[in-house]
Amino acid sequence: MSDLQKAWAKNRLGAMPVEAFDEHEEEELGSVSELPEHFDDDSSSASSASSTGTVIPSPSQNLFARPQGVPRGRTLQPIPWTTYFERELFLHDKTSPQSPNTHAYLTSPVGKGPLFVMHHGGGSSGLSFAVVGNQIRKRLSSAGVFSLDARGHGSTTIPEGQTLDLSLETLADDLFTALRLTQQVMKWTESPPIILVGHSMGGAVVTELARSGRLGNTLLGYAVLDVVEGSAIDALQHMHTYLSTRPTGFQSLEMGIEWHTRSRTIRNSVSARTSVPSLLTLEEKKPGDTRPWKWRTDLAATQPYWENWFVGLSSKFLAAKGAKLLLLAGTDRLDTELTIGQMQGKYNLQVFPEAGHFIHEDLPEKIAISLVDFHRRNDRSALVLPPKVSDLLKQGKKV
Repeated sequence: MSDLQKAWAKNRLGAMPVEAFDEHEEEELGSVSELPEHFDDDSSSASSASSTGTVIPSPSQNLFARPQGVPRGRTLQPIPWTTYFERELFLHDKTSPQSPNTHAYLTSPVGKGPLFVMHHGGGSSGLSFAVVGNQIRKRLSSAGVFSLDARGHGSTTIPEGQTLDLSLETLADDLFTALRLTQQVMKWTESPPIILVGHSMGGAVVTELARSGRLGNTLLGYAVLDVVEGSAIDALQHMHTYLSTRPTGFQSLEMGIEWHTRSRTIRNSVSARTSVPSLLTLEEKKPGDTRPWKWRTDLAATQPYWENWFVGLSSKFLAAKGAKLLLLAGTDRLDTELTIGQMQGKYNLQVFPEAGHFIHEDLPEKIAISLVDFHRRNDRSALVLPPKVSDLLKQGKKV
């Protein structure tokens, strides 16, 4: 390049505006890969028309602008459930008038794919598993995901005037009934193979259902997320202190999302933007109340059931039939019984020290990998069984 060309290029570059570089923004933009892709299934209510639209260039369009869809970057805007699930269901057992009207989210399995059945922890909701469910389907496209709101949580309601019963047996009954009703609503001729997944209180619920044997041979295994009997019982002593430091409400949904991320209750902003809105409800504004968004679930009112959820959990977890997986945020959570069981190879254990209590929301990709691998290790459809002796005799073969 001649001296004249170099001088011309230098002058041109010097005239161009230089945008300031924001380190924090770059860090946020680097996490965009966590955002889910929209489903392309035509039957899905979550399918995006914009994903199949034709882009027509025009002088007013910026063809290199970030595509519209789920807001990215540092926004606190809520992400709708339709981003992750095909449909929502309202399930009520007409033969039992006292049963709840259970609200659930569902993406159906494909072919003989498994159904991951999720149960959230106390005070949470079915959307707690939205992002990790999406990550599961990215790695196992035939998988289905079913995630419900327990009674007293999310959009699940009980008959008017009925006392809220959150006992372990009742919650396990609700989960079993919801699965039975879902099979009827979806007109499945048979139940798909099931992997139960429960977080905290939900871990106790799926363990109770697995122990009951009501799912029969459809149950491949169950996974419990960050709850063991010993540490759970110890933590209950500090619950009132935690609840007293938690805000009683928020000015907006965005403020609720921000609190969850700033307090590191949920360490993944995408998951917080998805699950937190279902934890709050807008109440009629009272004079002087600047925080009309209140918690849907009164956690303090669930205290009578805390010990019922967790006492005996370790022995139940080890005794129930089916493959077992325990995912923890720290080895300090293991009690003696589970430590012995782990040494004896009675279950699989994985630890994620970089996560908080909501490990499936903090690390959805890593938890999804663990759950998919757990399914593959226990997938019976991959087994090739030898022919029955009676069938060989019918074929005239010597045995």
